[in-house]
Amino acid sequence: MLKRLSLTAAMFAAAAAPAFAHLDPAEHGSLMAGISHPLFGADHILAMVAVGVWASQIGGRALWAVPAAFVSMMAVGFGLAVAGVELPFVEPAILASVIGLGLLVAAAVRLPVAASAAVVGLFALFHGHAHGGELGAAGALQFGLGFLVATAALHGAGVALGLGVSRLGPAVARILGLATVVGGAAIAFG
Repeated sequence: MLKRLSLTAAMFAAAAAPAFAHLDPAEHGSLMAGISHPLFGADHILAMVAVGVWASQIGGRALWAVPAAFVSMMAVGFGLAVAGVELPFVEPAILASVIGLGLLVAAAVRLPVAASAAVVGLFALFHGHAHGGELGAAGALQFGLGFLVATAALHGAGVALGLGVSRLGPAVARILGLATVVGGAAIAFG
């Protein structure tokens, strides 16, 4: 099953076009721009909420460790971009993260916490790099803090959503995962 999920995610990533769901770099540079940025891109919302839902499916330490890994590695990716370090395939990797995270939720994949944190951390590296790469000369620290706070809030919303729908049965979270995959495909191919 995991092999199929990986193959599907790789196919989507290879065929993905850039998301271009990011704001004009001239609009960056403030704390409020950083906070608002993840809230205006469907790719951000879908991926961040999916991280929280997946963490809720895994349960236990994953409730905080998986979102924390995402936020931490997102900060690393941001720092790399601001420092001028290039990463290949940033936009396709972001789209792959939406579809991949949706597939993980849809299949209710239960990996050890460290492996789950590594998966989301890899995706987060690209999300953070995209933020830093489009920042330009604007205020990196304020913007970076803002989008990290907003990302953590979206993860929290995903955890709450996942815990809430778990009362309705595991199929509801899986349906949310499928909806995330469809949303990611719509962004990639729409």
